[in-house]
Amino acid sequence: MKKAIVYLCLCFISCPLFAQFNSEDIPQGMNEGTLAGFGASQVKDTYLSPFTYTGWGARIFNERMTMLRDMHFSRQQTISVDITSTRNPAENLNDFGAFADYSLAYHYRIPLGANSRLLPGAFVHLMGGFIYNTRNGNNPLSAKVDADMGFSVILFHTLRVGKYPVILRYQGEIPFAGVFFSPPYKSSYYEIFNEGNTSNIITLNSFHNKLSLKNYISLDIPMNSATLRLGYLCKFYASDEKFLETRILSNTFMIGLVKNFVLR
Repeated sequence: MKKAIVYLCLCFISCPLFAQFNSEDIPQGMNEGTLAGFGASQVKDTYLSPFTYTGWGARIFNERMTMLRDMHFSRQQTISVDITSTRNPAENLNDFGAFADYSLAYHYRIPLGANSRLLPGAFVHLMGGFIYNTRNGNNPLSAKVDADMGFSVILFHTLRVGKYPVILRYQGEIPFAGVFFSPPYKSSYYEIFNEGNTSNIITLNSFHNKLSLKNYISLDIPMNSATLRLGYLCKFYASDEKFLETRILSNTFMIGLVKNFVLR
């Protein structure tokens, strides 16, 4: 338990460490996009039910990509908030979910010819949320909290549509280590928070007990006075710890606007 708490603290501390990794990191330009979207969701949490619930999800997504002073590195910050509403196979029970996550990444920019760029990098990620089951009486809610770090890669390609440059981007992320909230099997939240039974509720994670994948595709289309961004985000989260399984899959189509800033 103590080791897990120490590891959790290191994950949180790593955020400011990333921000200070180079004394010359003075931002010169920033690209910010805010998108809203809707799509399909699948949720399975055996703490609440053994079945997979299916339904819809809505998401608000904000991204800031900042070019750093030496022009070889960029900093990316993303904030995402999504809600889900899903039903069991018999169509007589509902799950509701709400999640918020923050990610901070640094990427190294590698030119691939005149129109493409490859950006490998690393990130830290924080997530919190819950799944609520409308049927359960004693344990109606399952909390989700985790902090992790992992690898990230971005590929940009600029297309020419007439005289306008259209930017196509793919990004993939996979964490390799972190910690997450995982109460023991049949342990109630009343015992944890009211009776102080907090032993063994935070677990170290890696590929053996948790897998999280993010695939993001966007298309930036310049318009007269703004840039339109179309996006598709696929996120998969799976954990298997202490005889409890969680599976969350979301496919979201998004649309929004992009702004560019020059920072001095």
